[in-house]
Amino acid sequence: QVQLVESGGGLVQPGGSLRLSCTFSGTNFNFYDMGWYRQVPGKQRELVAQINNNFSTNYKNSVKGRFTISRDNAKNTLHLQMNNLKVEDTADYICKAQSPWGSTWGQGTQVTVSS
Repeated sequence: QVQLVESGGGLVQPGGSLRLSCTFSGTNFNFYDMGWYRQVPGKQRELVAQINNNFSTNYKNSVKGRFTISRDNAKNTLHLQMNNLKVEDTADYICKAQSPWGSTWGQGTQVTVSS
């Protein structure tokens, strides 16, 4: 059974940086397509960035050039490097693992961008 645990969130000023991590517990991490989503209360969850099992990536337009998604298959870990953060990036950031057999979500880590 797959479990995901996010870390690295916090409070940061506009223009600052954070690095989120998602630790994958289970087997065959390298088979999974992985993604970072974010959600604000009252709004739909949205895809921020995705990295597939072949290392191809996809980003939400508003984070392109500021966020970088990466994965370390040796350590079963997914990362999201977030630079030049903006107030509108404030959200709960949630990790997702997707395979042909189904999907698993983490609990999320809160990111707050405020002066």
